[in-house]
Amino acid sequence: MPSKLALIGIRYDENSSFTKGAADAPPQIRAALRSDAWNLFSENGTDLSDDSIFFDAGDIEPVAGSDMPTLIENSLHTLIADNLLPISLGGDHSITYPIVRAFARKYKDLSILHFDAHPDLYDNFQGNRNSHASPFARIMEQKLVKRLVQVGIRTFTTHQREQVKKFGVEVVEMHQLRDNLQLVFDSPVYISFDIDALDPAFAPGVSHREPGGMSTRQAIDLIQRMKGQVVGADIVEFNPRMDPLHITGTVCAKLLKEIAARMLE
Repeated sequence: MPSKLALIGIRYDENSSFTKGAADAPPQIRAALRSDAWNLFSENGTDLSDDSIFFDAGDIEPVAGSDMPTLIENSLHTLIADNLLPISLGGDHSITYPIVRAFARKYKDLSILHFDAHPDLYDNFQGNRNSHASPFARIMEQKLVKRLVQVGIRTFTTHQREQVKKFGVEVVEMHQLRDNLQLVFDSPVYISFDIDALDPAFAPGVSHREPGGMSTRQAIDLIQRMKGQVVGADIVEFNPRMDPLHITGTVCAKLLKEIAARMLE
């Protein structure tokens, strides 16, 4: 059986605003995924251990003189053109913009399900239009997707609320989240999962801790319950330097397993 999923690391955090470290995450997530401490079965019984399930495309790293967003977009486009379903391991959240540019070249009616504490809709942040706080402003102004649905947000500024109205973003703020929420999509779905969507009690290894977030269970249930075809995903903003007990890498790997299982349905 040919590989259906592609795993690609993107070791890039140059657009992080507070502290660096997310570039160190991809090898940590891979190590947690392959750890002998557990097995590679998802909760719905999908066996992810077979070598034919994942094509590991390795890591993209900054190269002197190269344009990193273009490198990311072209690398993802190559995987998609080979009929693979990529899961990208970040890296800071700025990587999502070039990734979605690649997906939009194939999927003209793409939707995004975005898990995050922050809406990442700043027109620019600290003078940087490519900041990890701005990818969804770039995605929406270029009309790369049909729908953007954000879940878990709990840090809206006035400017970002204005951006939500301007771009027609659908938002389930954290204080509105109910355990029976089911999200329904009638077009291909890309999942962008910023690990700080989770409460720092569950995932402390992030640069921007925002208490009052989702439990790991709530996030997994939302992914399992949603209706729609998942064609790609990223897991971003895990910062191993902020994770001394090695909890968050395992959480990322758990989410990776459950998202992969959804993609294979």
